[in-house]
Amino acid sequence: MKKALLLTLIVALFAGVMPTIAQDVFRVAAVAPSATNDLAFSQSMYDALMAIQMQMGEDNFQFDFQDGTFIVDDAAVALREWAASGDYDLVIAHGSQFGSVVEELAAEFPEVSFAWGTDHNTFGLDNVSAYTAAADQGGFVNGVMAGLMTESGVIGVVGPIEVGDAKLYVDGFVAGVGASNPEATVNVVYIQSFSDVPLATEAAETHIANGADILTGTAQMVVGPIAITIENGARWFGTQASQAELAQGAGVSFQVYKWDVVLSDIVANIQAGNLGGQSYELTLANGGLVMEFDG
Repeated sequence: MKKALLLTLIVALFAGVMPTIAQDVFRVAAVAPSATNDLAFSQSMYDALMAIQMQMGEDNFQFDFQDGTFIVDDAAVALREWAASGDYDLVIAHGSQFGSVVEELAAEFPEVSFAWGTDHNTFGLDNVSAYTAAADQGGFVNGVMAGLMTESGVIGVVGPIEVGDAKLYVDGFVAGVGASNPEATVNVVYIQSFSDVPLATEAAETHIANGADILTGTAQMVVGPIAITIENGARWFGTQASQAELAQGAGVSFQVYKWDVVLSDIVANIQAGNLGGQSYELTLANGGLVMEFDG
C-alpha cells in the first residue's frame, strides 16, 4: 500500500515538473512584387499561404510576407537575410524575375529550402522547388466564351511581359477565341510591365477605340483595364485571382490560381526531409486552377 502511494506521488510530481514538448512550427518567408490585395499574382500566393495556415493551424504554420518588392535587388536583400537567419523552413521568391537570385542563394545555403515561380527550373539543386501554372488552360476556356459572346467581333488583350504564365494565358485565350469564333479579331498588346497601371489603362482605351467589346489581361496592372471595361459597358475576363468584385458586373469568368495545391506538397516533402528538387504545375485537372464565374 505504501509502495503504491509512493509511486503515485512520484508520478504526480514528474507530471507537474516535466516540460511539455512543443510541436515544431513550420515557418515560411515570402517576397512578392506587388500588394497582397492586387487581385492578381501576389494575392494568389498570399491567399494560398492563408489557406495552408487554416489547414495546419496557426500554431503549426506561420509566415512572413513582404509584398510590393518589385525591385530585384531589394528582394535579394530580404531573401538573403531570411536564408542566413536559419529561422525559416521555406523561403519563397514569388516572381519569375527572382530566378537568378534564388539560383545563387540556394547554392550558397544548401540546407535552406527555396521555392520560386513561375517557372519549371530547379537549377539542378536539391533544395529548390519550382512552380508554375498551366495558365493557357483557363485562358482557353475564357477565350472560347469570349469568342461566343463578342458582338463587335473585336476582342482586346492587355498583356504585361511576354514570359511565363502571362504568355501562356494570352496564348491560350487567343487559341480559345479562334476555336469558337474564327472570324473574330483578337488584338494583343504587351506593355512590357507587370505593374504600370497608366500604360495598361491606355492600352485598354486603345482597344475600346478600335471596337473591342471584350477585354482581358493578366498581372497586377489589370485594375486599369478593368476600370475602362466598366466605363465603356464592355465585358471582362480575368486570371490569377477573382476580380469579380472590382469588375462590378462587367466580369464574366476568372481563372483562379490555388497555389496551396503546390505548397501542401512542398511543405510535406520538407517535413519528410526532402528540401526540394521538384517542379510543380497548377492545372485544371489537379485543382490548382479553378474557373469562377460572375453571376
